[in-house]
Amino acid sequence: MRDQPNPPTPEAPHPGGPAPGAGGRWEVPAGTRPPGGAVSPGPVRRPIPPPWRRGPNAVHDGPLGGGPFDDDAPTQQIARQGDGPSERFEDDRPTELIAPVGGVPSPSLMRSSGLMAIANLASRITGFLRQIALVAVLSFGLVNSSYTVANTLPNIVYELLLGGVLTSVMIPLLVRAQKEDADGGEAYTRKLLTTAGLALLVATVVAMLAAKPLVELYLGGQTTENANPELATAFAVLLLPEIFFYGIGALLGAILNSKGVFGPFAWAPVLNNVVVLAVLAVYALVPGEISLDPVRMGDTKLLVLGLGTTLGIVVQAVVLLPSMRKLGVSFKPLWGWDPRLSSAGGLALWVVAYVLIGQAGLIVTTRVGSSADPGAVAIYSNAWLLLQVPYGVLGVSLLTALMPRMSRSAADGRFDDVVGDLSLGSRLSAVFLVPISVLLTFFGTHVGLALFSLGAGNSGGGAGKLGLALAVSAFGLLPYAVTLLQLRVFYALTDSRTPTLIQLVVVAVKIPLLLLAPVVFTPENVVLGLMLANSLSFVVGAVLGQFLIARRLGHARSREVLSTTWRTLVASLVGGAVAYAVVRGIEALGLDLGTAGTAWVLLVVALLVSAPLMLLGMRLLKLEELGPLWRRLPGVRS
Repeated sequence: MRDQPNPPTPEAPHPGGPAPGAGGRWEVPAGTRPPGGAVSPGPVRRPIPPPWRRGPNAVHDGPLGGGPFDDDAPTQQIARQGDGPSERFEDDRPTELIAPVGGVPSPSLMRSSGLMAIANLASRITGFLRQIALVAVLSFGLVNSSYTVANTLPNIVYELLLGGVLTSVMIPLLVRAQKEDADGGEAYTRKLLTTAGLALLVATVVAMLAAKPLVELYLGGQTTENANPELATAFAVLLLPEIFFYGIGALLGAILNSKGVFGPFAWAPVLNNVVVLAVLAVYALVPGEISLDPVRMGDTKLLVLGLGTTLGIVVQAVVLLPSMRKLGVSFKPLWGWDPRLSSAGGLALWVVAYVLIGQAGLIVTTRVGSSADPGAVAIYSNAWLLLQVPYGVLGVSLLTALMPRMSRSAADGRFDDVVGDLSLGSRLSAVFLVPISVLLTFFGTHVGLALFSLGAGNSGGGAGKLGLALAVSAFGLLPYAVTLLQLRVFYALTDSRTPTLIQLVVVAVKIPLLLLAPVVFTPENVVLGLMLANSLSFVVGAVLGQFLIARRLGHARSREVLSTTWRTLVASLVGGAVAYAVVRGIEALGLDLGTAGTAWVLLVVALLVSAPLMLLGMRLLKLEELGPLWRRLPGVRS
């Protein structure tokens, strides 16, 4: 992250920005366009800046709340390393580049953006291979669900105690210290490493001692045929040390990024996944099965899986140390408290509130799932992970490109440009994600069987049920992506309060829907209700976010987004329906290449049939967002 220019005030308007009106409200003169001319005319209203921008001596109550600062540097989130499904903010935020201090992004930074996108894709691919291997070894049963809950706890505890504060408060101040301090931020960096390291160590020890109540919070205290808190607790004791290494890895990665070194942090999760894949191979070779009654802490397979998973996170953090030493970063402890951290308490409270609200939804999800079916938690976790993959491929490159632009536009008071970038990101997301959502709706079961029917994966029909869960929830993919884009708008406006309030509404809608799942669905199909509730909550979040942005900035260009979305949807439905008819015809012929083999063949056929028809439909419906594609095709006019 680089420091932004001083925010425009009514007394000192930013050159080229909107003119201030009476009372410090921003007026965009009728008929004017921001630089670039990319924004279509819309209702010209007066965006009301947040309180900390309403006067020359305004005091921040946003991300750097509590004291006057000389800029409004927007918060950029650094996602936790790893590959599993994240429920901390109901999303899996991709790592975003923090530009080296001083100057505009250089060509080397742009190349680093490409490196980040490639590394993130590699991380997701290897992470998904890891999940496929895990299901092949454990199936979608009680052991997998217990492991999944236990493996989620380190992320939860880390985020609750330090993670959100670290990425949203401490790291932005690290960039500030590198620019402003006489020693280039060396003292601040050492204090941060010392204080955060101690806090992480204490948190890890406390969490390990509290492993049993933590597990019971998510699974309850009674061992049943559907839930085994004792086994989950045993896994948790082995996995909770990850808290320390998650935190240290995120902190070291942020320091490296702030100094312009991106490669090690980007590729570290890939190494973690490779380690866990090797651990799963060893697990499969160890004879016997994990004992469930009684649960034995010395069980060889339990130790291999638990300690091996933790080893992956250790390696993920340790691999960053050589790069830190190469930069000359000192690890010698330096005790003391930087006063700038105290002034950021307002943001920290909102970040922690965001995480706590999200955990309420996760607790209800886990409780409902584990009380209905032994594999529900594992199926939900893997289905949610799979549903995020398309967004992850698009999201890293899109957000890396749009976030700095939105931040600069917001700092300059060019709110129409902020809205324009939101509209562009939403429309590109629609063109990319709606066809995938339609294909998952038609062929979700085939996807589940193709990916997870190997080994023990389809034991008890788990792979097919996961595919069905994908099919009923795929409509939430675009609202999920749009919600994350909207959050970036609020972060660009240095507003951390509104995302938390949106989260509150989303979870308030989600929890009653989760509780209805056992009423509407049979126990073995409750996971379908959980996925459905998750996607519906994102629809609510996207609609609410769009409304609040329009209210805050005067307009949100929602009509453009809806126009692109419905045209993409029509073209996708036509292509998907034809492909579905063809696949059903092939199935009627009795094709049998094994469960996974048949599913793969049918998916390839579906893609070959649907993709050209979808593109043709989008061409006929004149989707401008695909203009660059048409221009690259020989003989096609844009």
